[in-house]
Amino acid sequence: MSGSSGGASSIRRNALFALASQGATGIFTAAITVYLVRALDPAGYGVFALALGFAGVIAFPSDFGISLSAARFIAERRGKPAEIAAVLARALGVKLVLTSSVVVALIVLAQPIADLYDEPDLAWPLRIVAIALLGQALVFLFANVFVAMGRVAWQFVLILAEAATEATATIGLVLLAGSATAAATGRAVGYTVGALLGAAFVLRLLGRRAVAERRGGPPLRQLASYAGTLLVVDGAYAIFAHAGLLLVGGILGATAAGVYGAPLKLASVFGFLGLSLAQAIAPRLARHPDEPPRVEALLDGIRLLVIVQGAVTAIVVIWAEPIVELILGAQYQGSVEVLRALGLFIFLTGLGPLVSATLNFLGEARRRVPIAIGCAALNIALAVALIEEIGITGAAWSFGISYGIYVAGHIWLCRTLLGLRVRPLVLTAARTALAAAALGGVLILIGTADLSPLEWISGLVLGLVAFAAVLVLTREISGVEVRALVGYVRRG
Repeated sequence: MSGSSGGASSIRRNALFALASQGATGIFTAAITVYLVRALDPAGYGVFALALGFAGVIAFPSDFGISLSAARFIAERRGKPAEIAAVLARALGVKLVLTSSVVVALIVLAQPIADLYDEPDLAWPLRIVAIALLGQALVFLFANVFVAMGRVAWQFVLILAEAATEATATIGLVLLAGSATAAATGRAVGYTVGALLGAAFVLRLLGRRAVAERRGGPPLRQLASYAGTLLVVDGAYAIFAHAGLLLVGGILGATAAGVYGAPLKLASVFGFLGLSLAQAIAPRLARHPDEPPRVEALLDGIRLLVIVQGAVTAIVVIWAEPIVELILGAQYQGSVEVLRALGLFIFLTGLGPLVSATLNFLGEARRRVPIAIGCAALNIALAVALIEEIGITGAAWSFGISYGIYVAGHIWLCRTLLGLRVRPLVLTAARTALAAAALGGVLILIGTADLSPLEWISGLVLGLVAFAAVLVLTREISGVEVRALVGYVRRG
């Protein structure tokens, strides 16, 4: 395990595996979403989206912060298998008991929730999604263990296997039954397989001897104490992230929830780079006795995300109509403006995971509590007001504004606690805005509706060339960096 604690090369290697992991997840998520929005009508997809929304609200709280708390203490003990096994054993025992109780509660409450939404078809998807929560919780724990140990390659295999199983089971079952319940069952199958595979990987990676000894590690009280703080933060964030969907469904109905939920699901896929960098960089900010925090790696990661997400946001906002038509189909024309309104969230969705994970591994999750709770309350208040005023897009605007404050608060904490330099990031954001304007101008010239294959290709190629040219002209990207990138790609 000593090799996992190397320098910049180790971070790059882990970042590549994390990127592959998130890329695979994104591809399978997109495939499932595209298939379901076409196999189910907006009302049917809306029922499934509502079930996932409720599962999302309780997924992090049902974890009780145990997974991320364990990851922090494991990151502080890299290279010590017996101590890592001790942390994992304590976390696993608590997690099984607590998560199982939440699963049972959701199963019992499924019918009352369906009655509250006046959607009889919602009850069974809720019950099955509840069962999937237990497997999801275990996959989440094992994946975070691999990330904390610096063994992201193992996490990649686990996530790839789970995502492929879920996609195959979901599509096959919906082909047979054609219902939201079948889609939920596919999710349960995927996470069950993932949980079993993760357990086998952990046993092999740590070794039977370390697992049998399980000595050292933090006391259970210390593990639980930090988990309690993360529970508050993650619970608030879960409400924050899913409030818009649940409010749209409650105020405007299941069909509206489908029209809002489909582009929201697509928007979340664009955060895969941020999740990848968080898994590679954030563990290196832990207070390890032999390694100082890698603050420059954090700065480089944020800079890269600002540039990449700037390009992605410009493409999605300008070409929202052809993207929705291509991916979701004609039944989701109402999703076009929702996708555009999610532009601010799409830009920031890469930054959020990196800065929040950094603070978790740093042991400073308590400082995140007021930010998470405040942004959750703001999102709910804004969403209620804006949905009543302007409809579905109100939830998207509310989410983007609240998420902007959430990310800004976390960057401020990183500046305060780690001395993160913010001025270079502001300059990067300004130059990226100019580059995004050039990219957007090219896309507008090509067209914003009914694109041919040639227009898709030429728009993306010419637009990205214009984007890169502005970055080079403004000296945001130097010639040395371009040559280094080309050489790195050639070396594989």
